[in-house]
Amino acid sequence: MWMETNAAKQEERYPMENQHSPGKVPGLCSCRYGLSVLLHFINLGVSAQRACLSLTIVTMVNRTDTSGVSNISAGQKLDDTKNPAYNWSPDIQGIILSAISYGALIPHVPVGYLSGRFPVKMLIGSAMFLSSVFSLLTPGAAHLGPALVIVCRVLQGIAQGTVMAAQNAIWVKWAPPLERGRLTSVSYSGFTLGSFLVMLVSGFICDLLGWPMVFYILGAFGCVLSLLWFILFYEDPKDHPWISIREKEYINSSLAQQVSACGRRLPIKAMLKSLPVWAIALSVFAFVWSTSLFAVYMPTYLSTMLHVNVRENGLLSGLPGLFAYICGIVAGEMADFFQSRKIFSLLTIRKLFTTLGLLLPVIFSLSLLAPGLGFHGTVTFLVLISISFRFFIVGGLINALDIAPRYYGFLRGVTMLIGLVGYMMSTTVAGQVLSQSAEFSWHVIFLLAAGINVTSLIVYLVFAKAEVQDWAQQAQCTQL
Repeated sequence: MWMETNAAKQEERYPMENQHSPGKVPGLCSCRYGLSVLLHFINLGVSAQRACLSLTIVTMVNRTDTSGVSNISAGQKLDDTKNPAYNWSPDIQGIILSAISYGALIPHVPVGYLSGRFPVKMLIGSAMFLSSVFSLLTPGAAHLGPALVIVCRVLQGIAQGTVMAAQNAIWVKWAPPLERGRLTSVSYSGFTLGSFLVMLVSGFICDLLGWPMVFYILGAFGCVLSLLWFILFYEDPKDHPWISIREKEYINSSLAQQVSACGRRLPIKAMLKSLPVWAIALSVFAFVWSTSLFAVYMPTYLSTMLHVNVRENGLLSGLPGLFAYICGIVAGEMADFFQSRKIFSLLTIRKLFTTLGLLLPVIFSLSLLAPGLGFHGTVTFLVLISISFRFFIVGGLINALDIAPRYYGFLRGVTMLIGLVGYMMSTTVAGQVLSQSAEFSWHVIFLLAAGINVTSLIVYLVFAKAEVQDWAQQAQCTQL
């Protein structure tokens, strides 16, 4: 089938179109889906460690202090034994909440490049372990002052950025093109489930055991995950001891045109001149800007607008994550269904899901500004916002795998670096706005996010592509 001359030529030009049917090999009970589930839990642990601070900080901070007093380490406390609280101003809180993104900026490009050339088993396993260690150290750092919390979160961000960047290269070897949507959506949905679970249980843990226990539990959980990763993960299908011959042949044949090694140099100039690359990067920037606002500041928003206690805050903050988790998996299935049945072209699928993932959140977030919305209306729109974000996962977020599979690890590192700049900027800006304009602060925050989303979406719809670019073709690699 693939060895025929015409089919081979078509595959070289359009590697997405001519693949074996996934139904001929094991599906859910397969090693590639097992790997997706393993990554799902790794990402769950990363997300939980990242997101827990956005809820615990509500308990960690005893009162809103706008006078600039940054910390009272041994001073005001809600409970000396389990719930120490500090006078951190909104500005300091914003910096602390965004500190993890400062660290995550550092590893994405170098790790994205190295993960395409070197084994990722040690990268992900050791980085997951270090992230967990810093989670365990956070309560002690908070007692000594906000500066140490910021340092701890920055270092944790470096470790988590390594995990996020290194895993992208895995799918170059493990994900058949017709299954990329569902495999990546299952693994990436771990980020959503982690946020949901940590919001769901953190309120109860803070209330019953104290907020430090949130960091201790998540740190221990992450250490267990890193151990499982070292035991269960294999770099390549051909090295896996339990994979069936049929599945191994299916993966290798479907990726035959994509997984061979590139040359010694990256086509940096061609990448910089590529409008599809910039379209992806800007869309990721907008996506991360908007999602980080709701992930980080949803507990603060609920506390300010609905005046709920910490338990109710955790439950309400986690509720949108549950629906978003389900929607993310469904979106991956939908994208692969549309592609395998040839209902839409791959480019149309990417643009459709990117539009849903960037435009719908704008509509729903602006609806939150309507006067007299009430409790149920607010919660409904927060759920809809979280759900609609998930469509982007099988849109712009994995588009780099379509246009340059050989350089996917590096490109994902670059685009996520740009996205993390959005994370850093959005959380910092939100903290500044909240400290200066209490009455209209959320109007400013939501309108700014809407403008960024719409602008990036327009650029993406105009310049996005889904076929392998000339600079990423086999010919380019053989010349380097």
